[in-house]
Amino acid sequence: MMVTSKDKTDMNKQQICILGSTGSIGTQALDVIAQHSDLYEAYCLTANNSVEKLAEQARRFNPACVVIANEAHYDRLTELLSDRPDIKVYAGAEALNQVVEADPVNIVLASMVGFSGLVPTIHAIKAGKKIALANKETLVVAGELMLKLVQQYHVDLLPVDSEHSAIFQSLVGENMNEVERILLTCSGGPFRNFTHEQLKTVTAAEALKHPTWDMGAKITIDSATLMNKGFEVMEAKWLFGVPADRIQVLIHPQSIVHSGVEFKDGAVKAQLGVPDMRLPIQYAFSYPQRLPLKGERLDLFKARSLEFFEPDINKFKCLALAYEAISRGGNMPCILNAANEVANAAFRRNECTFPGMAEIIEKTMQQTAFDNNPDLDVYLQTDREAREIATRIVNNK
Repeated sequence: MMVTSKDKTDMNKQQICILGSTGSIGTQALDVIAQHSDLYEAYCLTANNSVEKLAEQARRFNPACVVIANEAHYDRLTELLSDRPDIKVYAGAEALNQVVEADPVNIVLASMVGFSGLVPTIHAIKAGKKIALANKETLVVAGELMLKLVQQYHVDLLPVDSEHSAIFQSLVGENMNEVERILLTCSGGPFRNFTHEQLKTVTAAEALKHPTWDMGAKITIDSATLMNKGFEVMEAKWLFGVPADRIQVLIHPQSIVHSGVEFKDGAVKAQLGVPDMRLPIQYAFSYPQRLPLKGERLDLFKARSLEFFEPDINKFKCLALAYEAISRGGNMPCILNAANEVANAAFRRNECTFPGMAEIIEKTMQQTAFDNNPDLDVYLQTDREAREIATRIVNNK
């Protein structure tokens, strides 16, 4: 039974449940909470495997409970917090689903990595919680289902990705003014200027050196392949109701223009700033208000130039595969996502080459059963099937 009592919480503060508190987004969200401790409080912190870090965060932020998704770490987490009986310790996927429904929770920050974030986010929506969405895979895999649930349960879904937050901020105050195009920027990753031949020999260690952003390993590799940008095209389509052919991807190495919107009269609005994920996290928490945020400020004199380039989808085939999945619809984005998670992990284990990731994904898309009208059960089955096929492809290589 999950904690539902209110004796550990200050009900004058927004109670936040962070799904994935030990990752890059989660740790920066905790910094936002620390900066505004008069407004926000961490009600629950969760992690998958980072048990020591989770225990350390629990000691600092004193949540009502913690959840370790990998049940194998439950005993260790219990031991680490044995002197803190006021912090309840839970484990497993069902505990994640239950904690987001806890009565005191006002905001759920969905920052778990990959497909694993889908089901607990659905539970949070059905419980009527405000969703700060950093887990783009939930919309990639099941965008139509997610938007139906958001409308059915009348919840606020606010983007945390820097690009989608920038688009959202550019749309504030525009009401029903028609959007001509969404301008979705990306840094281009560390291999933007590499040739096809050079890409064949790059290593995971090189790919993990992102030029501007500090992110987790999986998303950093996705940024290097531009798969992350393909996911963000899908996310933008669902969040803002703009078809993919009106979402333009722009390589912007300086990472200052975080994305923008072009309206039907030709006017373009964009959000600019230094690369700092705390800003979109905080804006999702505080919208429609803007709160002070400690950190570096944008100095356009130092920036000097802002460059924009068209992505090379022949060299970075993952982006082309993402557009193909968008075009086919149904459960194909789910297949794409599952295959990418397997290929991404294989590359980090040196089990395939950088271009080999796209090959694994493409073959999985060809071999996995297609369903044009999936429900949640189909998504879950598709994810399992696609992972099995992708894993078999990796092993056969």
